[in-house]
Amino acid sequence: MYYGSCLCGAIEVEVRGDISSIIHCHCSLCRKNSGTAYATNGFVNASEFKLVDPQNKLATYQFKPGKERHFCSVCASPVFSSNADNPSQLRIRLGILDSDITERPQSHNFVSSKANWDDLDADLPRYHGVEPSRQTPR
Repeated sequence: MYYGSCLCGAIEVEVRGDISSIIHCHCSLCRKNSGTAYATNGFVNASEFKLVDPQNKLATYQFKPGKERHFCSVCASPVFSSNADNPSQLRIRLGILDSDITERPQSHNFVSSKANWDDLDADLPRYHGVEPSRQTPR
């Protein structure tokens, strides 16, 4: 089982099954919705997804007929997307999960529309925290 929550904690989710078809999506819609270079999405069975929203903070944006994005109305964290053509499946943004997952992404999609500053093969330094130039002297 996987657990997750939005940034402010008003909405919690539980996934009682596997996450399938995990991809890094570089399309312009995912970039705009996430505000990042790409969104990492996976599918879960709607019957294995539990939404805990005691204060009714889930909001919905229908961006195409039958396609909705559900997000926290307080902190704006994307929670999941639904498609009326396939109501048995929900697409979740993996960043909302607090649990480690066992499944792994299978591809980078829509790379032809990726952000021009995103280099998929970049050899950038990696840090466990903020980069040294941003650390505050003590």
